[in-house]
Amino acid sequence: MHPEPAHHPPAERAVEVHQPTPLTPAIVTPAPAVPVQPGTVPAVVSIVLPDGRVVTGYAIDHTQHAPAATPPAISRTAVNVALGGVGFLAVCGGLLLLTSFIAALTAFITQLIILAAVIFGGWIAVQIFSASGHQGGGTTVNIRKAVIKRNHFHG
Repeated sequence: MHPEPAHHPPAERAVEVHQPTPLTPAIVTPAPAVPVQPGTVPAVVSIVLPDGRVVTGYAIDHTQHAPAATPPAISRTAVNVALGGVGFLAVCGGLLLLTSFIAALTAFITQLIILAAVIFGGWIAVQIFSASGHQGGGTTVNIRKAVIKRNHFHG
């Protein structure tokens, strides 16, 4: 702004108010779009506005982008079935280990019983064969025919 001269008071200044002119929307009938091959120059299109002005430019087709692929919704039922399957596999693995443990324990107990039978049987065999083969310091019992009369033993 220019400085005001000192002899003019501010009330005497002329005030100009500029109002913007509203634009009326132009009714445009677009020219039919011509399909353009990639790499070629599009056709020039001219549009006449209602106030007589001519706007010239290239007709550009707006490319429609493919909608983004949305991931399929996963239902709660599918998630529950999958988690149930994982749990079932875990339980089956545990049961497999449990049955293997039980089978091994059964085999171990069976082997202990067989070992005890062999040891006990060997001890009995040693007792029998050592008593019949060794006559020296043992007690000798003679068994002879006895007569039993009226529930009394007479020997």
